[in-house]
Amino acid sequence: MDAYRVLLLWQKDGSFIKEAGLSPFAMELALGVCRRHLYLQFFIKGLTKKAPSMEVATVLELGLFQMFFMEVPDHAAVSTSVELAKAANLQEGSARLVNAVLHAARRSGLPQLPPQRVRRVSIENSVPEWLVRRWFDIYGADRAEALAKATLARPVEWVRVNLQKTSAPVLAQKLGFTGASILYDRYIQVPADAKLKTILESDAFAKGEFGLQNPAAYLVVKLLDLKPGLKVWDACAAPGGKSALMAEMDSSLDILASDVSESRVVKMQDLVERLGLKNVRVECRDVLALDPSTEFTLSLSKGLDDARSSKFDRILLDVPCSNMGVIARRPESAYRITQESIKELSELQFKILKSASARLAPDGILVYATCSPDPEETTKVINRFVKENPEFAVCGNAVYPANEDSRFDGFFAQALRKK
Repeated sequence: MDAYRVLLLWQKDGSFIKEAGLSPFAMELALGVCRRHLYLQFFIKGLTKKAPSMEVATVLELGLFQMFFMEVPDHAAVSTSVELAKAANLQEGSARLVNAVLHAARRSGLPQLPPQRVRRVSIENSVPEWLVRRWFDIYGADRAEALAKATLARPVEWVRVNLQKTSAPVLAQKLGFTGASILYDRYIQVPADAKLKTILESDAFAKGEFGLQNPAAYLVVKLLDLKPGLKVWDACAAPGGKSALMAEMDSSLDILASDVSESRVVKMQDLVERLGLKNVRVECRDVLALDPSTEFTLSLSKGLDDARSSKFDRILLDVPCSNMGVIARRPESAYRITQESIKELSELQFKILKSASARLAPDGILVYATCSPDPEETTKVINRFVKENPEFAVCGNAVYPANEDSRFDGFFAQALRKK
């Protein structure tokens, strides 16, 4: 019932499934149905004469997903779905319809997909057809299909070790991660059979010995070329993982982590306190509301009155984006994106970049990052900004972590230096 309720909220209000506090089984079920939503809709269409209501269709999707994509016996999937239809007080005859459709699916097996490639890739991987076509145009057919398939993969989870408190081998042993993969001396791959809930309830987590973060974040932060004692502004910092990473890397850094969302800033403050990071100040700030002519204190140190006190040596901009590079982790994203929203986001991203760049000190480095590799949100924004602001220059090559390792999130990052 919980997975059913959360899936309805997602379809009606766009609610994020991971924020629903579901049990591990219900979470796996809800996320799985979301990831295969278009495929399951196609499946249902071939089994029914008339499109069922959203509520009935959701019950059917839950049943079909358990039957064909989870290790749940068919009879159990059918019976629990029928009981769910009854418990949800759906219209008369809904339970009988659910029973009939699921038995028909059991007999027929998985549906035959259409031969046209874009349409097939869209249905098979539950990526909207317009988005698949966009990927075909940008990346070519084979790469586009590989990207679509990757959205169905269960994302790899990683623990980021707080090296100020422990080491990766010691923490891996403490958490029981025997033989786990360790990257950059600070990231431990969480075994597929490990329970995240148990990990997050561990004593090591409470003591701030680790957080959860994909190693793609490290490759993004690395572009900042951090040096001891620098003033750093993480201007779109929530949920705070990259600020924490920088603080853990060098306790001499002077870091301001800000975000426009008050509720997310509160969570960032909790994160900083749990990890015991003394060199991070958390504030609620709207980058777009900053007046370039007005100074504000940027340092943790008190009494600074020199000209550099209102400028940063490094700025990290992990801007709001379509989440196109992390659909496997946030499957709702595939259904939230529209062609119009991508254009709107790119304009917002440009405005944030322009506003934040005014706070960069001469010879400073700003890293622009998104969790979307789409050119509209990445290279086009960068090229436009550099063209309109000649005092900035592209510094090195752009980074696409997922191209380096399939276990990494699909980020894009580009460093810019102020001349």
